[in-house]
Amino acid sequence: MRTNFPLMLTVALVFASGLALATQTDNAHSGSWSGVIINSNCSPDEAFAEAAKCTEKGVPGASLSLYDDTTRQKVILDPQDRAVGHLGDSVTVSGTVEGNTLHVASFKMLTDIGLAVGRKASAFTGRDQFGQEQSLDRIKGPNGTALLFFRSADW
Repeated sequence: MRTNFPLMLTVALVFASGLALATQTDNAHSGSWSGVIINSNCSPDEAFAEAAKCTEKGVPGASLSLYDDTTRQKVILDPQDRAVGHLGDSVTVSGTVEGNTLHVASFKMLTDIGLAVGRKASAFTGRDQFGQEQSLDRIKGPNGTALLFFRSADW
């Protein structure tokens, strides 16, 4: 009897990874997540592209969801009442995720991003697009410094 070991190994790995993923999504985990309130009929790709349909009001059968553009995932909010009237708004939601539902414990609008005008940035060090370590002190100019951070998983 001849066995096809690579095929058996592949089937075993697919089964094991599927089992691990199923276990992950069934486990509840608590925390807080930031994102944008969208309609549940909007796909993560449409939400990432900021499609107008994602923030349409009164879509029959649509639930309010939180879309996290960092992970490109969305979760349905339960209960919905805190998110009503906030389509397209950036928020931070704390609670417990079970499957694709976020059970809301707290809901907070994100109103400020970055530092207020005139506030000094904390010292930091990070790698630039070339892998070189940069610090605020190293890049600071004589008349101040403007930093722009672009988020993109597509680079």
